[in-house]
This record gives sequence, C-alpha cells and structure tokens, in this order.
Amino acid sequence: MEDRTIHEALERAAGEGRAVALATVIRTRGSTPRHAGSKMIIDPVHGLVGTIGGGCGEGDVIEAARDVIASGAPRLLRIELMDDVESWSPAVCGGVMEVFLESVHGTDRTP
Repeated sequence: MEDRTIHEALERAAGEGRAVALATVIRTRGSTPRHAGSKMIIDPVHGLVGTIGGGCGEGDVIEAARDVIASGAPRLLRIELMDDVESWSPAVCGGVMEVFLESVHGTDRTP
C-alpha cells in the first residue's frame, strides 16, 4: 500500500509538472522506527506522503528537502536517533538511519 501511495504522489506531481523530494531509508543500525526501503514524498504543494518514522529525524529530512528540490542535488543524510540531553522528547529509538534524498521532476517516473 505504501508503494502505491508514493507512486500516486509522484504521478500527480509529474502530471502537474512539479518537482518533489523522495526520501528513502537506505540503511539502519540499531533500533529505528522504520526499516531500509521505507519512503516518503515531500511535496511543497500537497504535503507529505508516507513516513520514514516521524519526529525530529523526519523533520530534518523535510528541512533538507527544500534545498534538494531547489538545487536538484541529491543528499545523503545520517539521522541519529540517540538520547539527547537537550531533547524534550523521550521518544528516541537509539539507532541510526541513513536517508537518501533526491528531487524527482515533472516527467520522471521513479517509483
């Protein structure tokens, strides 16, 4: 089901001739909320489709997506889900995720 909604979001953006960002978890170590292969679309017009786990880590990916869409240059992000003494959230997993973030443009058909 997740792949279908991701594909539909990519098709909608392509039909509208717009770029969106595609985030893909490519590697995990330790405890993480999602596994390798999880995807999320960051669409400046229609919002988010899918999830890579929520929380601050997902927030970092959303923030980086703005630059990736604007520049077209992909990025590899390392999201550390470790306990942070400055964090207000007790919901930390203790693992690390590597997330590949790429811009998908209007005519691309990347599922």
